Amino acid sequence: MGGLDRRITAGAAAFLLVFGFLPIANWIPGGHSAPWFAPVAEDLITGLGLAAGIGVLAAMLLRKLPPSQPEGPATAKPSRISRHWTAWVLGLALAGLLGYVLVARVVYNGRPLLIDEIIQVFQARLLASGRLWISAEPHQFFFSSLHLVEQDGRVYGQFPMGGPVMLALGSRVGAEWLVGPVFGALSVVVFGGLVRRLEPRPRIALGATALFALAPFAAFMAGSHMNHGPTLFWLLVGMVALTRATAVEGRFRDGLLCGLGFGIAATIRPADAAAFAVPAAVWLVGSARWGGTRRVAPLLGAGLGIALPLLALAWANLGTTGAPLRFGYTVLWGRAHDLGFHATPWGPTHTPARGLELVNLYFLRLQTYLFEAAAPSLIPATAALALTRRLTPFDRYLLGSSAMLVGLYFAYWHDGFYLGPRFLYPLLPALVLWTARCPGAVRDRLAGGRRQFIVRVVMGSLVAGAVLGIATSLRVRIAQYRGGLVSLKWNADRAAERAGVRNALVLVRESWGAELVARMWALGVPRADADAIYRAADPCRLDLALGAVERDGLTRGAAAAGALAPLRADSTGLVSAAAITGDPSLRLTPGAQYPARCNEKLAANRSGFTLFPPLLLARKHGNLYARDLGARDSLLLREYRGRPVYLLKPVSGAVGAEPVFQRLREDSLLTAWRGERR
Repeated sequence: MGGLDRRITAGAAAFLLVFGFLPIANWIPGGHSAPWFAPVAEDLITGLGLAAGIGVLAAMLLRKLPPSQPEGPATAKPSRISRHWTAWVLGLALAGLLGYVLVARVVYNGRPLLIDEIIQVFQARLLASGRLWISAEPHQFFFSSLHLVEQDGRVYGQFPMGGPVMLALGSRVGAEWLVGPVFGALSVVVFGGLVRRLEPRPRIALGATALFALAPFAAFMAGSHMNHGPTLFWLLVGMVALTRATAVEGRFRDGLLCGLGFGIAATIRPADAAAFAVPAAVWLVGSARWGGTRRVAPLLGAGLGIALPLLALAWANLGTTGAPLRFGYTVLWGRAHDLGFHATPWGPTHTPARGLELVNLYFLRLQTYLFEAAAPSLIPATAALALTRRLTPFDRYLLGSSAMLVGLYFAYWHDGFYLGPRFLYPLLPALVLWTARCPGAVRDRLAGGRRQFIVRVVMGSLVAGAVLGIATSLRVRIAQYRGGLVSLKWNADRAAERAGVRNALVLVRESWGAELVARMWALGVPRADADAIYRAADPCRLDLALGAVERDGLTRGAAAAGALAPLRADSTGLVSAAAITGDPSLRLTPGAQYPARCNEKLAANRSGFTLFPPLLLARKHGNLYARDLGARDSLLLREYRGRPVYLLKPVSGAVGAEPVFQRLREDSLLTAWRGERR
């Protein structure tokens, strides 16, 4: 296997060199790009030079120390690390838990910030109350949101049910924010058990576990409401059980746990689970084929283990979408949401060239987001792979699964960028392991008297890069996350309590763009069509065209989408005007003379607006939040007669301005609506 192992490691190192260090996306015309590459690369090269210089200086100062002895796979006397391995791992897990909790509470305010997080918390609260869906409101478009499915009178989230199930554990105690940190800490414990089984050198195993627990990429993700952390936990459970199931003494229960781990991961993120479960299945089948009848038991256990969660997922799909194999996002966006090179729900057609661009962007981003070091984060792992000549069976499995994961997201059209290249989060175990192996790989390949000096240079450079990164890049990232998305961190329930707002109908003043999209939803325009029209049309022309369709009263659904489709021809003449509109999604026609209605909408946008989706989770004190759609609000007043009415709107257009509750009089509303109709 030596020749095959060399080809595997050389291929992996070459891949990281090409996609992690070269701006391929900038060389492909059109499509995705990395305009930030040059300044970021300059900073990383400067940091690399500083770290290397400090490493050389440290090695020179320490040259008189006795050389350290390399670790062997087995020694007559277990090392201190080996004797206290459980204590080390639990200590790192507790340190990680503290860090993740601080990120969740101090950096993110304990709030879901991305629309994916918001909708999954919405789903989690439904599950915690014993429901898969709720009934649609009589005028549901006042309460609609991106990623919220409205089908046959049912309302539910688009995501596979496994992620919301994990969050529902927190919903039961009113602390969804705690789910990510707990799963993050549990992942450290499971990874500690895994790495100790597959890495015989205790110092390297401990270093990999420390990197796994404390890597900024892990900490920022674990502090969020995203489903990547729970997915990785269950993948790790499956991998630990796989090491036992494929051993000579492997039993049915080992295979069962392996299947359960991968199966539960599949109920959260099916593509991630497939990347690790398919190679595991191949390994188990091969083990059963060549290992005799006793090796069949783990394979049968794995089959049963993976089937149970998938059956539960099929039941949840049947109860929501109406079909066991259909997910909510397929109902919402159609087959265009799936993997493959085809038209996408929004944006250009996904092609292999665009797939290469996305993969390149993911690995370029890992250079900073993985460890937030002063030097490129992928250098140690790349060097370790290039220098290694022998792999364990699990090394081959882990590299093969990692390659399959990258291949799947090469075929996926969406740019998964949030808190870093999140689609590559399952690569964390492989990346930290090969990073920790770097000094040992250097030692193993060198000979002669200079070996110890070079190893110390490598160690000093790695430590210096980490320390410099903490002092610079990590501090900037924390400030960026803490100071960003301020409006999403605002707690509406707490503000309503302070303002004495109870059992009220609260109208939410959104941006002009969000209003246009909601009006298309109200006409029954399919979500994918509404998004495509909004992205391509001049907002003023779209507003006027929507008014004409609304006054007609007969054109709905696909017919309404067809009536608005010609506006997509505007796309080539539109330019971003965020400074004018206050909304980066709005694009205007340069030099256009807009009528008074559109100018009033632009002025209202500049004066401030509020995001509606986070308010789906604000249900305390009996308040009902609905988007403000002008004269259409009369439908709400009739439906919820007797409630006091408030408008939720920032007091100014300043970035980060908190919304305030403004009491409205019904007669004033009627007067305003009459003027709007004129």
